[in-house]
This record gives sequence, structure tokens and C-alpha cells, in this order.
Amino acid sequence: MSWDRAQPFTLAVLPQAADIDGLNHTNNAVYVQWCEQVAWAHSEALGLALADYRRLDRAMAIRQAAYDYLLPSTEGEALTVATWLTASDGKLAMTRAFQIRRDRDGATVLRGRWELVCIELASGRPRRMPPEFMQAYGAAVA
Repeated sequence: MSWDRAQPFTLAVLPQAADIDGLNHTNNAVYVQWCEQVAWAHSEALGLALADYRRLDRAMAIRQAAYDYLLPSTEGEALTVATWLTASDGKLAMTRAFQIRRDRDGATVLRGRWELVCIELASGRPRRMPPEFMQAYGAAVA
């Protein structure tokens, strides 16, 4: 089975006992945490870390998030979390997509999407992306 888009940025994860809910499945909140982890790792791989956000007084903040929980996963079941930047207006907004697949059969467990907006950290208000964001993120849009 293939990924939803070409050239994903990926992170391997393995649900642990603390990740499992009362139904013996990986808790939905854990999937959200993994999406955040892979998004930060992708941003850092593109050359923008949290220190850069602080230095530039800008950040990409989640304006809207949507997750489709398609199949359960269980403790010890190897998964791969993938992400892509799928759209950018080059000024203020970006879209990031996610897909989580089970390693054993390639089945998609989750699909997600974030609508992001560039904000000024000092005020929390929307602001234009700095050139560093446009260069790093714009070049990575799938």
C-alpha cells in the first residue's frame, strides 16, 4: 500500500501501555500527540526549530484541526506517522496533512489535517510569514 502523497516525512511509533485506553486501543489523544511530534520533527528537518520561531517572533499556529480515526491500533503494534505540507498561500496560511499506517499490513489508521496560520508570538495576532518560513516551508509543499 502506498502513502496518500509522495515523499512523506515519517516517524516510527510504537504504542506503549500508557497509550492504551479502556477499550484496549491506542487513545485518540495519543494520535494527536504523534501528529504534533512528526510536525515538529518535519519543521526542524526543514531548518525551522522552536528557537527560530522565538528568534523571528513568529509561529505557525493551528487554526483548525480535523482527524479521521479509521482503524484501531494496539499496544506494541508498530506504526508509521507521515506528514506533508499540502498548501501555502506564501503569506499567512498553510495546510499540513497526516497519515498513520500500521507497519504489518500498511492499513491506514488515521488521516488528519491542520489549517495553520502564521502568528506573531508577542501578540498572538496573525502576521505575514517571514522570508525564512516562506523559503523552508514553501519549498516543501507537496
